[in-house]
Amino acid sequence: MKTWQYALIVFLGGCCYGVLSTFVKLAYSAGYSVTEVTGGQYLFGALLTWMLVLFTKKPKTTVNQTLKLLLSGIPFGLTGVFYYQALQTLNASLAIIFLFQFVWIGTLFEWVFNKKKPSKGKITSIGILIIGSILAAGLLAKSEAALSFHGSAWGLLSALTFTTFIFLSSSVGKDTPPVLKSAFLSTGGLIVVLLVYPPTFLFDLPVLMGVAPYGLLLGLFGVALPPLLFSIGMPHVGPGLGTILTASELPVAVTLSALILGEFVSFSQWLGVIIILIGIVAGNLKPKDKKESVSIQTKAAS
Repeated sequence: MKTWQYALIVFLGGCCYGVLSTFVKLAYSAGYSVTEVTGGQYLFGALLTWMLVLFTKKPKTTVNQTLKLLLSGIPFGLTGVFYYQALQTLNASLAIIFLFQFVWIGTLFEWVFNKKKPSKGKITSIGILIIGSILAAGLLAKSEAALSFHGSAWGLLSALTFTTFIFLSSSVGKDTPPVLKSAFLSTGGLIVVLLVYPPTFLFDLPVLMGVAPYGLLLGLFGVALPPLLFSIGMPHVGPGLGTILTASELPVAVTLSALILGEFVSFSQWLGVIIILIGIVAGNLKPKDKKESVSIQTKAAS
């Protein structure tokens, strides 16, 4: 596969996350709690992923590899926990702005851990994305925004754990088939969520049957697909560019909230969506000679 194809796969992984907020709001409006929605999401998502494993070739994995992948799923689960905590005291537009800080944190991670200094083009792209995110979230259109210390702290923690998950997706278990890697990552996330939110709803059949459709949709787009797509694409694009590509989450969230939930989206928000897409494209533009240099280095390393 070519580099742009791996980039597209990571981009689609980000789009999957953008679907979640719409279905979460629908589940809440149907009367289901945070515990039921989050638990259902990770439970059904992990089950879907392991069902995929059943239809694929099963390579041997060592106990050490399995443990590393399960531990790498911890930040995956914590991201959902922290973000939902942030939503308890922050409105959605503010919470997503805090989560969106993963865009620059990912580049910082790549600089610190991989010793890869960000280029001017990447820094420019991040600046464009942040401006676009503020507009797309409708923050400037609101006369007042309730800001709490605890909500802000949870929001920043969700950005940090999401960045950690993206970073680990690009570096851990590179030799593990993507489907199996995704299954272990989602299982690690499930364990964390069940520890934080005990799955009492499993013993209430009417609640379980009612939350199941939402759990399946949220599990597919929030647990099963993102780790799989990131496992395929992240090792080839890196965490720095990967976090820029996953910024596709916010435009999808805004678009679906307008189409499915019927929420009003202002002109400035649509402008923010366009700016984010421009920022993503800008982050993927590289001079031809630089592309060739990267390709030569990759072949030499392999």
